[in-house]
Amino acid sequence: MNFIRTLTLRQLQIFVVAARHLSYARAAEELHLTPPAISMQLKQLEENVGLPLFERMGRGVALTEAGEMLVHHALRVLGEIKDAEANLQGLLGAEVGQLSVGLVSTAKYFMPKLLAKFSQDHPGVEVQFTVGNREALLQKLQDNAIDLAVMGRIPVEIDAHAEPMASHPYVLIAPADHPLREARRFDMHELRQETFLLREEGSGSRRVAEEMFKNHLFTPARTISMGSNETIKQAVMAGMGVSLLSLHTLPLELKTSEISLLDVIGTPIERTWYVVHMNSKRLLPAGQKFRSFLLEHAAPGLTQEFDRYLRRSEAASA
Repeated sequence: MNFIRTLTLRQLQIFVVAARHLSYARAAEELHLTPPAISMQLKQLEENVGLPLFERMGRGVALTEAGEMLVHHALRVLGEIKDAEANLQGLLGAEVGQLSVGLVSTAKYFMPKLLAKFSQDHPGVEVQFTVGNREALLQKLQDNAIDLAVMGRIPVEIDAHAEPMASHPYVLIAPADHPLREARRFDMHELRQETFLLREEGSGSRRVAEEMFKNHLFTPARTISMGSNETIKQAVMAGMGVSLLSLHTLPLELKTSEISLLDVIGTPIERTWYVVHMNSKRLLPAGQKFRSFLLEHAAPGLTQEFDRYLRRSEAASA
C-alpha cells in the first residue's frame, strides 16, 4: 500500500458519501455523477487499498470491516482539508465559511429557526445540519466530521468541551380529552393504569422517563417502545397512552391544542441543552460566530416560544 501516491481526495469524498447512503445511486445523485462513475471510482479505491470496502446485501450494499475502518480515517482527512480551507478564508477576514453541526433528533424542532436568524446576520456562512443519535454524533465529533454538536447531556465519554445553551424541560403529555387534563399538581400514581409510550432503549428521552419512574417509585401498568418523537405524538393524539417528551418537540401540537400537558407533581423535569466541540478542535471564525450566536439567542428564543405553556400550568395551580 502507498496511499500517498495512489489515493485521491475525490475518491475519499465519493467513498464517504457512498458509505453514508449505502447506495451508489443516492451517492451519484448527491455528487451529481452517474452510478457507473461512482462504481468505477470505488473500484479503483478498492484496488488501491487491496481490500473490498463494500459487499452486496440484497439490493443494497454494506461496509466491510475494511470499509468501516477506512471511513473514519477518510472523514478525518476530509475534515482537515475543510479546516485548512476555512482557516485560509479566515485570514482574509471575510464573513464566509462552511460549518457542519450535528443535532440529536429532539433539537431538530427548534434549531432551524435559530439557523434562519443566524443566516440573516451572516449570509456568507453556510451551515449544514446532520441529525443522528447521541452515539453517532460523538463519533462524528471524534472523526472531525462535524464542528459542533447540540445535545442534551455532557459527553463525558470523549474529550470535549460542553457549554450550557438553554433550559430543556420534559413534560408529561396526554390526549386532548384526557380526564386529568384540567387537574392540578396531582400525584404520578394517578396514572398507574396508563400505558406509557417511551422512546427506544438508549435514547435520552427514555433515560429521563426511567429516572422519573425511579424517583416517584412508580411502575407503569404497561409500556410501549417507539422509535421517534413523531410516532409517540401521533400515538398520544390517537389515545394509545401518555408519554414524557421534551417540551421543545411540541410547538405545533400545543398551538393547536391537539395534546394536553399533565400537571403532575415533579414536572416539568428540567434538563439542559449543550453546545459541544472537541477540545482538540480549533473552531474557525464561522464556528466561533455560530457558537456565540447559540449561547446568546437559544435560551431567549426557546423561553419566548414555550414558557407560556408552563406558566399557564403554574398560574392555574397557584
